[in-house]
Amino acid sequence: MAQTIQAIRGMHDVLPDQTPLWQYAERILREVMSSYGYSEIRLPVVEKTELFKRSIGEVTDIVEKEMYTFEDRNGDSLTLRPEGTAGCLRACLEHGLLHNQVHRLWYYGPMYRHERPQKGRYRQFIQLGVETYGMSGPDIDAELIFIMDRLWKKLGIREKVCLQLNSLGTIDERLIYRQVLVEYFQANLSQLDEDSLRRLQTNPLRILDTKNPAMFHLVANAPALMDYLGAESLEHFKGLTTALDDLAVSYQINTRLVRGLDYYSKTVFEWVTDELGSQGTVCAGGRYDSLVEQLGGKPNSAVGFAMGIERLLALLEVSGNIPVTQAVNVFMIRVGESAEREGLRFAEKLRDAVTGLKLQVNCGGGSFKSQFKKADKIGADYAIILGDDEVSNGQLSLKSLRTSQEQQTLTQQEAITFLQNYISQVSLV
Repeated sequence: MAQTIQAIRGMHDVLPDQTPLWQYAERILREVMSSYGYSEIRLPVVEKTELFKRSIGEVTDIVEKEMYTFEDRNGDSLTLRPEGTAGCLRACLEHGLLHNQVHRLWYYGPMYRHERPQKGRYRQFIQLGVETYGMSGPDIDAELIFIMDRLWKKLGIREKVCLQLNSLGTIDERLIYRQVLVEYFQANLSQLDEDSLRRLQTNPLRILDTKNPAMFHLVANAPALMDYLGAESLEHFKGLTTALDDLAVSYQINTRLVRGLDYYSKTVFEWVTDELGSQGTVCAGGRYDSLVEQLGGKPNSAVGFAMGIERLLALLEVSGNIPVTQAVNVFMIRVGESAEREGLRFAEKLRDAVTGLKLQVNCGGGSFKSQFKKADKIGADYAIILGDDEVSNGQLSLKSLRTSQEQQTLTQQEAITFLQNYISQVSLV
């Protein structure tokens, strides 16, 4: 007997009993994005490796350790996308979308990073990405935060997340701060772990994001970037916090908050939770004005965010905010040759006449008793019962499986009317 093949480690299946929660979250996401006038863009999963080296930075963990990179048959180096911002910007530049235009875009799909799989962190993970172009003021930064604030409220988990804010300033301001930070850590080399020693030479700001408890005190006493920002950056940040205050969106200013990618500037933010253990960041983003020019475009403004869907669903589960969904409303039981033929015809007639009806027809035969067991197991509210006698009389039986309501004998048109009323009531719940 041949050995079964299993899924690749860190790339998991979403089984039928799990998909209703995914579909629920995806529906809410689409509703919220539409309510703010954002347009969906669909992007390739594979891009040229150079795109990510130029955008993310060659000395980042993602490029050095985590990307799935391979040569195709033409010898080109290609990579499964580890994040979506670079690909979205590439598409906008390639198709001329940024020339004197303003865009609000979102995308949804799988990303790939070769990390150590654990709960909430996978090698293939699904991400919502939102990107905006052509708007330089703090009002668009605030709008992105309003989007997430509204999403949390619609999902019933606003109290489970906390917004953290910081400003990374401009590139020039960050270069000055970088030197100050390097001098501080060099004076405390003995307290740096191996990872921080490496980052000290490549990306010292990432040391501030250390997860090593032994370094928390050292990082807490490091110079704060906010003290090295110029008037423009401070005014931008003040504009953001004022907009949040005006709408009573609560937040914390975290001067140690940095993003793991090189292209961020000015506003950075994270939505975090303490409900998911070490995987506390559910959504993160910020402004990346310099990336447009870095990828060959003319100077432009850009800000966006990304959210991991697996972590969002995990937060819904631990919060108990899981909607009850019904895969099937009505199950059709057919016994007899005439009933089996007429049942298929009537099922299609029902689907035409009753919008929103979830109807499953028994296939593969079986006794009345076995078919009733199937109807009950899938959670149907009603069973339509067709035997050869019902067909010859032009009738059917309708039985409630969840109440003590008596079984009814109806014509097909009476059944259609009954189910139209039933579905209209179900849709209001």
